[in-house]
Amino acid sequence: MIEKVLSPHAPAPIGPYNQAIRAGDFLFCSGQIPLDPATGELVAGDITAQTHRVMKNIEAVLAAGSATFEDVVKTTIFLIDMNDFAAVNGAYGSYFADTAPARSTVAVAGLPKGSRVEIEVVAHL
Repeated sequence: MIEKVLSPHAPAPIGPYNQAIRAGDFLFCSGQIPLDPATGELVAGDITAQTHRVMKNIEAVLAAGSATFEDVVKTTIFLIDMNDFAAVNGAYGSYFADTAPARSTVAVAGLPKGSRVEIEVVAHL
């Protein structure tokens, strides 16, 4: 069974996709960028502030799918500048307890709305 998952506490999709899809025991969350859910605009601030906004957006989508960061098994981080890696890693890491998920970090040429960071996650329910 495949079911779409949407949270009013995360930015609405800006294209033909859902915030997440529940498929069996897995929740596949679309990439989140640092959009303020209330305004749909990128949050102000440095890469650390932007990463925290991304993680809060992910947290809202996970909650809508009956999951938490403890359920996340895989993440992918997309950065437009690998010089941001340490700052993103610090902010990102603060959301995971003892068992961090598997992860990939990829440098990309660009992201939606001029974002500097995008993160997607997969959770096991």
